[in-house]
Amino acid sequence: MTNVTPFRNLKHASMLWAAPDRAEEIATLHTKLFDPPWDAAAIKSLLEHPAATSLIAVAGGQKKAVIGFLIGQLAADEAEILSIGVSPDWQRVGLATGLLEGLMRAARRGGAKRIFLEVAEDNTAGLALYRKLGFVEAGRRKRYYERPGNARVDALTLVLTLEDSEQPA
Repeated sequence: MTNVTPFRNLKHASMLWAAPDRAEEIATLHTKLFDPPWDAAAIKSLLEHPAATSLIAVAGGQKKAVIGFLIGQLAADEAEILSIGVSPDWQRVGLATGLLEGLMRAARRGGAKRIFLEVAEDNTAGLALYRKLGFVEAGRRKRYYERPGNARVDALTLVLTLEDSEQPA
């Protein structure tokens, strides 16, 4: 994998639509971030779905490496974030915010009124980001996520209402 750490500046990253041919790279990053991880076949299937509205962030030399992803779907007047992740080397520089804002723009253009996501209640960094962007708790799944030692953590369902006034002209 291309070493992209020295640049760690958003001006060196690009946001692109996530095409199915990047599924293997997304799966590699997903494996570093989540347990259990999604495999490339599952990610490719999601990216090929007609409702897919997914983005990747890339950086590096000639062969740009995937440093972040957002896998989402848009159906009728709702959007859903299925997974979002940023390479540990690129966390806390605004990349996740950029991916989320990209999805928000796409969702508005697609006629969505709300965006939903699910997050573990112990994901403090994720919760802080989502709340900063205006997401609010809409539901809770008790003891949904399993942690090491058989501990279980609630899943929070968050929703962001997209304002009509922010629709592009």
